[in-house]
Amino acid sequence: MGNIIAEEKETKFDILPILKERYSPRVFSETPVSELELRTLFEAGRWAPSSYNRQPWRIIWAIKGSSTYKRIEACLSDFNKSWATNAPVLLLTAFKKTTDEGEENFHALHDLGLFVGNITAQAQHLGIGLHQMAGVNYEKAKKEFNFPDEYHIATAIALGYYGGNPDDLPEDLRDQEDPSKRTRMLQREFTFNGNYGTITNGLYSSENGLEQNNDQPLKNLND
Repeated sequence: MGNIIAEEKETKFDILPILKERYSPRVFSETPVSELELRTLFEAGRWAPSSYNRQPWRIIWAIKGSSTYKRIEACLSDFNKSWATNAPVLLLTAFKKTTDEGEENFHALHDLGLFVGNITAQAQHLGIGLHQMAGVNYEKAKKEFNFPDEYHIATAIALGYYGGNPDDLPEDLRDQEDPSKRTRMLQREFTFNGNYGTITNGLYSSENGLEQNNDQPLKNLND
């Protein structure tokens, strides 16, 4: 198998190309990612919205070959270590669990997600892919990087330009590297115009696509 870069995924509605093309690679191009490019991504994240503008996100970043990269790698699960070191850059994401008044910031994790969403969109615009990882030894990472008690490590991220050879992956992961196999739930499975689980009248999104002809009557989701 050669290098794989995703084509636009067919969607039910017309959305931004960077969202159609995005996927989570486990192999990356050998093209290095510079600190300038990382700062561009972080700037995109910096302008994410957050509750009361608290901006609770914190990031540890490292370029491959540095001691910090090895320290992040040491905090990953064994499964993630098996492929993540393909990445030119590793990140750790964290958030501040409390407000400046010492109260719980219930929305901090949500806000970190918005921050990473901005980074993901900016990265896709630049041809850079992100693969986010839950498999992190959170307590080890927190201690390793001297985070105070009011912070929590959330995820790790492998980051680099799209490309690379899937044959460099462990055999059991190679088939998963095919971006054409990406799937998503239909909207009717997670959006409800009323009570949870209630199917209501509206546009009908099916496996065969969406009827977008204005001359067509709206279809019932039960059809």
